[in-house]
Amino acid sequence: MTAVARRTALVLGASGGVGGAVARALRDAGWTVRALKRGLAGESEHRDGLLWLRGDALDAQDVQRAAAGCSVIVHAVNPPGYRRWSELVLPMLDNTIAAASARGATVVLPGTVYNFGSDAMPHPTEDSPQRPLTRKGAIRVEMERRLQEGAERGDFRAIVLRAGDFFGPGAVNSWFSQGLVTPGQPVTRIQQPGTDGVGHQWAYLPDVATAMAALIERCDTLPAFARFHFAGHWDGDGRQMAAAISRVVQRRTGRQPRLTRFPWWAVRLAQPVVPLFRELAEMRYLWREPLRMGEARLATELADAGGVPYTPLDVAIERTLEALGCLPAAAAGAGTPGTSTLNRSSAGAGARSAHPA
Repeated sequence: MTAVARRTALVLGASGGVGGAVARALRDAGWTVRALKRGLAGESEHRDGLLWLRGDALDAQDVQRAAAGCSVIVHAVNPPGYRRWSELVLPMLDNTIAAASARGATVVLPGTVYNFGSDAMPHPTEDSPQRPLTRKGAIRVEMERRLQEGAERGDFRAIVLRAGDFFGPGAVNSWFSQGLVTPGQPVTRIQQPGTDGVGHQWAYLPDVATAMAALIERCDTLPAFARFHFAGHWDGDGRQMAAAISRVVQRRTGRQPRLTRFPWWAVRLAQPVVPLFRELAEMRYLWREPLRMGEARLATELADAGGVPYTPLDVAIERTLEALGCLPAAAAGAGTPGTSTLNRSSAGAGARSAHPA
């Protein structure tokens, strides 16, 4: 494999939140990044420092062509609108596996907490038993099983990085943007989906993408199948995320948003006819039971690469609200104190106690 190919990656799902963030992180790290997209006017176009190729992740030949000369395939693609998960998710992954097997590439999968059931709570490790409670969780378990099987057979390598609920610029289909606030509107109220006293795990998307890019940089030294957990931000009592949003909005606008409960009753009523609501209802158990992943394995792996990326919560929320159009962009030079992205070891004792490895 040539030196160029060694630093060429294909990102499936680069139009979405996770895929887009990882594509940009790799681009900024000096990688040549290809992205597959349906509906391009031509066969390809250069945009945002990425090479966009016309194709569909459900078409095996499209994926094979796009992956030619790539050492890494980031599989961050999902069916649009939460529709037809059981029909589409595994065939798309099989196309990625086939392309990776053909060239001995590394498959990188952004993982979730859906794999775990109550028996693994409240502190699942990377190797905890996976007995999911939901259809989507069962599919996630099968995705990882297929990657592990192929990697251990020697067909390709695989990296899985599991994280909590995403928020951040680009994370449009997220609990933050679909549950807590309303995109494009000033934040006058904040909805709380969780139960008071029950913790919830959040992951700031740019930090996850940076961590994933760092793992990709060292993929040749990792086990053939490597699983990691990303701790992110832990809302210990189910109120801290809403309180931080309120704090940021009040500082920026002088207005205090009101707190309300998320209307789970409306989700129950509408779920027979609204696919998104069916998915939300299925995941409600994660708002009723605490599930907190530690990141000791990830911290050890990235210790000599600057540590695990960590953006302070208020900074992350401010950037998220700006990206969603809920706050105007801050004036140049008017940044919040401490706006730099840190790693956990340099974030200070208070941050370390709130977000342990």
